[in-house]
Amino acid sequence: MSIIKRIRYLERIKTYIDKDLIKVFVGQRRVGKSYLMKMTANYILEINPQANIIFIDKERYEFDKVTDYHTLISYVESKLLPTVPNYLFIDEVQEISEFEKALRHFQNKKSADIYCTGSNAEILSGELATLLSGRYISIKVNTLSYLEFLEFHNLHNSDESLFKYLKWGGLPFIKNLEKEDEVIFDYLSNILSTIIYKDVVNRYRIRNIEFFDRLIQFLAANTGNLISAKKISDYLKSQKTDISSKVVLTYLQFLQNAFLIYKLKREDVNSKKVFEINDKYFFEDWGLRNAILGLGFFSIPEILENVVFSHLNQLGYQVNVGVLKNREIDFVARKGKDIVYIQVAYMITDQKVKEREFGNLNLIKDNYPKYVVSLDPVEIGAYKGIKHMHLRSFLSENQLN
Repeated sequence: MSIIKRIRYLERIKTYIDKDLIKVFVGQRRVGKSYLMKMTANYILEINPQANIIFIDKERYEFDKVTDYHTLISYVESKLLPTVPNYLFIDEVQEISEFEKALRHFQNKKSADIYCTGSNAEILSGELATLLSGRYISIKVNTLSYLEFLEFHNLHNSDESLFKYLKWGGLPFIKNLEKEDEVIFDYLSNILSTIIYKDVVNRYRIRNIEFFDRLIQFLAANTGNLISAKKISDYLKSQKTDISSKVVLTYLQFLQNAFLIYKLKREDVNSKKVFEINDKYFFEDWGLRNAILGLGFFSIPEILENVVFSHLNQLGYQVNVGVLKNREIDFVARKGKDIVYIQVAYMITDQKVKEREFGNLNLIKDNYPKYVVSLDPVEIGAYKGIKHMHLRSFLSENQLN
């Protein structure tokens, strides 16, 4: 199998190979966590051909009997070799009951260097944190960046390639499909069903499936809009579905735990106060969001903020929505002591739009970088110290300064 190396992840993983820490790849299903484990295993074999690789994939039939920590310990111990370094890889570890007890067992005995993947955020706040606090490192895996998308699909950096990225999203397996919209959207719909039913409905024993489907439809149709649990509840009541705001919040958290969506809170740019109502929700992979609404409803302007947020997230920024004098700053992004402000527009069609998009950022009186990102065919350069970038250029940046 030919493996395209996702270099930014490999460079981070290298730091922890053979260190006494459990390496946990977390993220939405099908963003490439298994692929990254295989990439890591291949790298280990390159530097040490004698290494013993033990790989457990809970989505394969032959591992159906590995259901709890007892069977996990029994299986792994039957595969350990005493005279060479052992490396244990477990894909979708949350499918194994009380897996953390087995990981602690192997780590205490120094039986193997351990790597695993998980598709639910609760494995970090619950299962792992309880018994293994301070003894693991989490590596968040995202959908493909734009530059990774180009590499995976052997495409040139062009407006046509960008259009495909905006429509299909960045799930790695699309590389293996016919490049037809119908084929790809069928695949995305199937993956969405797996995430919803396996990682949310079954895990949390949700019974009101009709409401849950309506909630996801609402989030897709309102991507990037300010919404509250009450607003969702009121909308659903208008659709003859009576659900309380408390239940809405609970279900939204389930979707976040499965890494399907992210919640961005609003903050006052000057005081840094964070508001408790009216958040924005974005999808990990906007291709899945597009599949929810259907190919006939694909609209570029409605997903631009999602794509820009995703890039900031991939670059390691913590992102909020800014509020300044009753105006909105699309993104306030922080990494350490650095701050970047971003406005997103479809096109800067006239002076009024230009004044609005650049003017919001111009009200911010600090000296941190400020960008307006759009799809205008020609970049208009700096305006009052604020940089304008075409979306394709912005997505091609590995760091912002």
